[in-house]
Amino acid sequence: MSFDPTIFFAVIAGFLLFLGFIGTFLPILPGPPLAWAGLLSAHFSAHSQISVTTLIITGFFALLITVADNIFPSLMTKKAGGSKAGVWGSTIGLIFGILFAPTVILIILGPFIGAFIGEMIHDSQDTGKALRAAFGAFTGFMLGTGIKMICVSAFIWIFVISLLK
Repeated sequence: MSFDPTIFFAVIAGFLLFLGFIGTFLPILPGPPLAWAGLLSAHFSAHSQISVTTLIITGFFALLITVADNIFPSLMTKKAGGSKAGVWGSTIGLIFGILFAPTVILIILGPFIGAFIGEMIHDSQDTGKALRAAFGAFTGFMLGTGIKMICVSAFIWIFVISLLK
């Protein structure tokens, strides 16, 4: 039995796409970039028909969605009426949640908690505004998660279709 690199690349592609999907809701893993790396690996497998053009287009979307995903919580905090303190709190909460939170639920709630704390520091008298800003941060986080899921699901679909050809 000899080593077949084309099967190796296809297996690695499937693994990276799976990790990419997990990364859509677990922020510590960069979902779209991992999934794109899976498509890149599949490109080198004889069992898959992924073109360079497809890699360029999907790479662009992986980059765009990754950047947008990191901006959405702060943007939605501001849109919900949050101050700069709320926007900063949302960003710090997201970073804190990714780096230090022991559970997925705390990672998800990081932007919410951060925006709420930021707004309360800014104006401790307006709990309603702080809650609106916090819900804006949470909405932004969930929006980012949703577009990552759509993107990575499309990458998985491209991979599966390329295997079936």
